[in-house]
Amino acid sequence: MAKRAFCVGVNDYPYDGSDLKGCVNDANAWADLLVEHFDFARSEVVVVTDAEATKSRIIGGIKRLLTGASSGDVLVFTNSSHGSYLAERGGDEPKYDEILCPYDIAENPLLDDELRELFAELPDGARLTVISDSCFSGTVTRAPLGEIIPGMAVPDERRVRFLNPALRGDPVLPNPWVAEPRRREMYPESGMKEVLLSGSTDKEYSYDANIEGTFHGAMTYHAIKAISDAGYEMTYAELHTQLLPMLDAAGFPQHPQLEGKDESKARQIFT
Repeated sequence: MAKRAFCVGVNDYPYDGSDLKGCVNDANAWADLLVEHFDFARSEVVVVTDAEATKSRIIGGIKRLLTGASSGDVLVFTNSSHGSYLAERGGDEPKYDEILCPYDIAENPLLDDELRELFAELPDGARLTVISDSCFSGTVTRAPLGEIIPGMAVPDERRVRFLNPALRGDPVLPNPWVAEPRRREMYPESGMKEVLLSGSTDKEYSYDANIEGTFHGAMTYHAIKAISDAGYEMTYAELHTQLLPMLDAAGFPQHPQLEGKDESKARQIFT
């Protein structure tokens, strides 16, 4: 049985005021957790950050993660970065494609559909966990100024992990709250081979903040804390259930989502 992981973190972006501070720490924290508590060999855990985390490098890393996988293998892909969307042009109902924002986002957005197509090649019996600490379709009209305008201070220096499409010169959804992501039609949860833990709903922000003296994604920090508090033994469903009140108590208005087949959610984490 092989155990391999690919962990990505991007703080650095080509737009003024858009840099984050906790994504690289997230990538290293997930890598350390897997090595120190889940028997992943350090040589089998690849961490890619900032300028190295281009679209082609991320896709290549995922392909290497999946190549040669067989039944019983345990694979993990984590991504901490900005998220955004590509608005669908025309049509009666507003829809959008979710994207992750690699280092070279200005030229190369990474569509969620591209990732799903890669994950669909996972062999039967191989187990893939995907952890995405970013957000896709938040709307700046609902966020406090201190979270979206550079220079507006908040006590924990929090920033949202959402890159407005307007910065890239792309169309903005007039009302993201009624728009639907296209993946719901193309990739129903019942057909997922992977189990996915994401930082928030598709109508919320995921936050990046100084937590206990170190910058992290709020979801990543509290997920790792929940895992530690549980003695490193819990199911994905239990992790998700515990995360919600932890983030609420810490003052982060985000609700992580767990997607996948029921049997995947009931599995012990990283097994």
